[in-house]
Amino acid sequence: MQDNAVTHHFIILNFQIMELQLNQQLTLEEFLNLPPGEGDITYELVDGKAIPKMSPKKFHSALTRAFLFLIDTWCEDKGEIFPELSVTLTRNGRDWVPTPDLLYVSYERLPENWNENEACPVPPELAIEIISPGQTFGQMALKAQDYLNAGVLRVWVVDSKARSITVFYPDAAPRTYMGDKVITDSLFEGLEFSVEAVFKKAKIPAKNNS
Repeated sequence: MQDNAVTHHFIILNFQIMELQLNQQLTLEEFLNLPPGEGDITYELVDGKAIPKMSPKKFHSALTRAFLFLIDTWCEDKGEIFPELSVTLTRNGRDWVPTPDLLYVSYERLPENWNENEACPVPPELAIEIISPGQTFGQMALKAQDYLNAGVLRVWVVDSKARSITVFYPDAAPRTYMGDKVITDSLFEGLEFSVEAVFKKAKIPAKNNS
């Protein structure tokens, strides 16, 4: 019983310390050394604060799985696709650690033999953000621009309600794809798929309330 009480006290103390840390300005090193969040909470470092990321729902998770399948098949020997991997970047002159829903990084940017259990240390070629309930396209568009300013080469913003994928470029206007329109990009030679194929792979019906 005493051991259980000590353990319970330690858990409460750890949460109190975590809450205190989340409410203060953090350096990059302090943020990266934070203990894991309670449950499945993921935090991003934004303007020196640890900001919780929205927990995904079914359609969000299904789309993540669909993109992972499509890109993982294509990128063999080219690079790697990671779901929910944080990446260390800069935003407005400050350390920024977002956690895109998926990121693709080539072996040219991150060597194949890199095998550290930590955030991605280089800007990836691609960040994919899937709009969650409570988020807006406008918010994700601003985040996409932050990614591009930090050296990410492409950002895909996925809207399950509109059944669309908007591609953001560093040197051109964004382009929105819907239906059977095929997404191709010289940066990802050989990777081709239609938006509808992604949603069918994710088994998301044409009409939903996500």
